[in-house]
Amino acid sequence: QVQLVESGGGLVQAGGSLRLSCAASGSIFSRNTMGWYRQAPGKQRELVARISTADITNYADSVKGRATISRDKAKNTVYLQMNSLKPEDTAVYFCNLDIAGVMTYWGQGTQVTVSS
Repeated sequence: QVQLVESGGGLVQAGGSLRLSCAASGSIFSRNTMGWYRQAPGKQRELVARISTADITNYADSVKGRATISRDKAKNTVYLQMNSLKPEDTAVYFCNLDIAGVMTYWGQGTQVTVSS
C-alpha cells in the first residue's frame, strides 16, 4: 500500500510564498510521477505541477513562473515552492503519485488560503 503525507499548507498573504511537501511510502515503483493538484470550492480538481523520476516537469499555465516543483528521490518526497501567491491560488492542494498511468494515489489534501 502507498501512503502520501502532505505538509506545508496554511494561510498566507497575497504576494507571499509557501512550500508544500509530500512524502511517499510503501510500494513505490522506481519509475513514477509525483505531483500536486488543487481543488477550489465549486471547481474541478486541476493539475498544478508534476515531476517524473526522469525530472521531466509540467506546470499549469496559471502557475508558470511562480511555482517550482522538485523531488528528493532518496526520500521519495516532492516539494512545491510557490511564490507571488494570489487569492485565486486558494484551494485544497492534493499530492498525487502516478505509476505508469495504471495506479494512482492521492494524499488527504492540505488547505492553502491566500488572503488579499
